[in-house]
Amino acid sequence: MQDIAEQLHAWHATGRSFAVATVVGVTGSAPRDPGAALAVDAAGEAIGSVSGGCVEGAVYELCQEAIVSGEPVLERFGYSDEDAFAVGLTCGGILDVFVQPVVPGADAAIDAGIAYIASGTPVALVRVIEGPAGLLGATVAVTADAHHGTLRPKPSALTTTGALERSAVAEARAMLDAGRTGRVVLALDGRPCDPTAQGTVTFFVESYVPAPRMIVFGAIDFAAAVVRVGKFLGYHVTVCDARPVFATERRFPDADQVVVDWPHRYLDTQLDLVDGRTVLCVLTHDAKFDIPLLERALRLPVGFVGALGSRRTHLDRNERLREVGLTETEIARLRSPIGLDLGARTPEETAVAVAAEIVASRRGGGCLPLSAGNGPIHHDLDGVAAPEGRRRVA
Repeated sequence: MQDIAEQLHAWHATGRSFAVATVVGVTGSAPRDPGAALAVDAAGEAIGSVSGGCVEGAVYELCQEAIVSGEPVLERFGYSDEDAFAVGLTCGGILDVFVQPVVPGADAAIDAGIAYIASGTPVALVRVIEGPAGLLGATVAVTADAHHGTLRPKPSALTTTGALERSAVAEARAMLDAGRTGRVVLALDGRPCDPTAQGTVTFFVESYVPAPRMIVFGAIDFAAAVVRVGKFLGYHVTVCDARPVFATERRFPDADQVVVDWPHRYLDTQLDLVDGRTVLCVLTHDAKFDIPLLERALRLPVGFVGALGSRRTHLDRNERLREVGLTETEIARLRSPIGLDLGARTPEETAVAVAAEIVASRRGGGCLPLSAGNGPIHHDLDGVAAPEGRRRVA
């Protein structure tokens, strides 16, 4: 929906009713990924796309019907290989498309979601696409620190959805944090469950957020491996080093950006572009680079700051940071030596250790083997238990 957000916002601002058809599932090959959207307004104008062929025509008609009926609908489009080319699903794929009517001012979550998307504010739009009739189409817009809308059902046999809403918001916030879009299946009491179970609710969570940033300072051999694992985790990765002979795109082909500059000077130019999801990995292992950089980094509202080095280097570094005026609270934010104790030796093993600590820091993990405990596996669900056997379809 993000690619048509500006037009949707314009329709919404003028009070124009419309329907949005969103790809919520793909089986096999298909022209568009989950999240692709087509919208039709009350006058019949269409924007966006869900496929490349005559599926558009069928979806267009569904949108018009939804505007008239006011009811959402989930429709599956699937074709055999023989006629797939004719309809635009050239590999015989299957598309699940959810069509939702929108009346400006009638749904606080939709109103807030469209405004957030249009303004570029990170938001996850959570919609019930399968479940009890009273919940179908219910929507919640989730940001990092708030949510709009409710899963309060229309008149139905359901008496409460409080636990379901809390769990859906927690799941959506985790997906927003990772920038993921996909399905989440929950039981009516909010417990994660098998998607094939009876009495479940299927949500489609659309995350609208730029990729979180990872800035790797120090163009050393370990940095290349950290860059690769950072990309694997979904980060937009920048490598920065003051030495042009080392900071080259050829040495770091997986990086989104390679910058030749003094680390602290480059960080000073990024103050408006870092946030609570930003990860800073300081691998320079050289006090003349580390101290000016960490003096700034440990005072920024970023999610993670870690630095490479031995325990002796760590103690010396801390003392130098005290000398430049950092408080004990600020110094305590530094993850050093960076990474979990996996016994890592190679650059690749070290990168896994670094990645593990970043994930644990973000998700509240205890860094112990799962076999060593019997509590919740997932620590960021706001008190919602996550039993064994949990599965998520995304």
